[in-house]
Amino acid sequence: MVATACAPIATHEPISTKPVTVEHPMIEAPTPKTPGSLWTTGNGSLFVDNRAGQIGDILTVAIYEVAEANKEATTSTGRTTSASADITSLFGLESNIANINSAIDPAKLLSAGYTNDFKGSGSTSRKEDLVATLTTRVVEVLPNGTLRISGSKSVTVNHEQQLIQLSGIVRQQDISAANLIDSKYILDANIIYTGKGVIDDKQKPGWLLRLLDNVSPF
Repeated sequence: MVATACAPIATHEPISTKPVTVEHPMIEAPTPKTPGSLWTTGNGSLFVDNRAGQIGDILTVAIYEVAEANKEATTSTGRTTSASADITSLFGLESNIANINSAIDPAKLLSAGYTNDFKGSGSTSRKEDLVATLTTRVVEVLPNGTLRISGSKSVTVNHEQQLIQLSGIVRQQDISAANLIDSKYILDANIIYTGKGVIDDKQKPGWLLRLLDNVSPF
């Protein structure tokens, strides 16, 4: 009753609907138009490539991450040792030993045996799937022409917030004509998918159980 009275009442804080803070790029000043032309000298052309290539450009990432790993190990060892000693002939005295004590058999004077067996097995399996689409922004153009991208998306449904963030480095030649890139082509990809709300709270053990797990020596 005391523990129940002292336990804090679970309350759910309202989920913030503010946009997630991401890395903001340094937007360059627009290139002035060429006199006498409707197009700028930087990217003005009837055949302009609309793929992301400059700071501030938007790039859509198709996230399709599938990871599966299996490992199994089996170990088996065994050892058997035996030793025995007897006296079958000792100047005829072996018969006298039997006369002294009938329980003593010179042919079975000493016998010992040892057996050790060990068998162990273990297996582990892990599988992860993540499929999503996220629009990111180019935040830096590296000297070799590769692009550093960063972006996030937050969706709240029934007081349950789902947040996905992504950052990494991509090559311009891996970007499709539709300005789309597969997540498998992202270098140093950092993909975070988390949730916050009622469902997330139910997946966590209570504070008393967590306290007992921390102090338990077993």
